[in-house]
Amino acid sequence: MSIDRKAAIAAYKERKTIAGIYAVRCAASGQAWVGQASNLETIQNRIWFSLRQGSHICRNLQAAWNAHGEAGLTFGECERLDDEETAYVRNALLKERLLHWRAELKAEAI
Repeated sequence: MSIDRKAAIAAYKERKTIAGIYAVRCAASGQAWVGQASNLETIQNRIWFSLRQGSHICRNLQAAWNAHGEAGLTFGECERLDDEETAYVRNALLKERLLHWRAELKAEAI
């Protein structure tokens, strides 16, 4: 293994992830779904991948994808959380903010 590769792996492991709340919306139906993520930068790829495979666990979101396609859905960040020292505090805050955004957007949880 080269030194460059080891450095790249080490940098990847040490990178800061940004936790927060996100929303997926369907313009055609007016539906919205809200979720929490420990890494906002990667969550859209995960969701879109499972939707393309037809295997997303949220049946209503999958149905909207099937009916309107990728172009019919939009992904957006609702809120980024400040970096928390402990996972416990971060997870508690994520749950609290998820409930807030679900109520605010009248959205279903993902």
